[in-house]
Amino acid sequence: MSAYPPWLKIKAVSLAEQNKVEKILRTSKLHTVCEQAKCPNLGECFAQKTATFLIMGYECTRSCGFCAVQHGKPAAVDPMEPSRLAEAVRAMGLKYVVITSVARDDLSDGGAAHFASSIRAVSNSNAGIRIEVLIPDFQGSIEALRIVVEAKPAVVNHNLETVLRLYPKVRPEADYNRSLEVLRSIKQLSKDTLTKSGLMLGLGENEQEIYQAMEDLREVDCDLLTIGQYLAPSSEHVPVQRYYSPAEFETIRKRGLNLGFKYVASAPLVRSSYHAVDAYAASAY
Repeated sequence: MSAYPPWLKIKAVSLAEQNKVEKILRTSKLHTVCEQAKCPNLGECFAQKTATFLIMGYECTRSCGFCAVQHGKPAAVDPMEPSRLAEAVRAMGLKYVVITSVARDDLSDGGAAHFASSIRAVSNSNAGIRIEVLIPDFQGSIEALRIVVEAKPAVVNHNLETVLRLYPKVRPEADYNRSLEVLRSIKQLSKDTLTKSGLMLGLGENEQEIYQAMEDLREVDCDLLTIGQYLAPSSEHVPVQRYYSPAEFETIRKRGLNLGFKYVASAPLVRSSYHAVDAYAASAY
């Protein structure tokens, strides 16, 4: 598919505000997944002084068929990154922050300790901050999950991304059931921690598979769900098979709420961290 449907229009934003955020990021030598993954909401979020920080470099040890993040051999983890992250969050005046990372299968703990250090640094330097982490699967390590959860993030997000049948094509180095177990384990480690996951539509799934994935997520007590339209980053990535209409996304959103999710964001341009503070605010109390 080539031409985008008319509802996939990106909002015009203040470039001045966007540039301020970009300057803080460059000064702090930080990366965002917003930039690396070519997120369509980058301008809107930067203009609102929000960003999803990408820690532990920008080269991923995995090569998923949908993702624009660079694949390669990552550099060594920078021990000073958590303090720079805390300073950037303070400079941006954030009250809610999302921290994610590339997959670091080269590290014994998958980067869990660095996640924990980043959570604590931001929390200690920013009174009242709420922190959401979007984590890889840590290859299913319960100990790695424990390290992250014990740092007390408000929300732990791990994206399922797509339906079971499409995993070999879309996420060949991941495992559908392992990702579900990650979410289940987080709740077992801390029942009060909100869990979150996300799905992309348009990769070739059918309606029954979408709803099965949603039911599987509820089975592991996932609280929050984001669902958006997949947009291929380039011709080298898995091609888009279908564009879903806003009305179809709304039908799926209502189905999710009926299944028991505390919050469901479902629309063409929704991404896993889009308006994350709204999901937290609607679900935490």
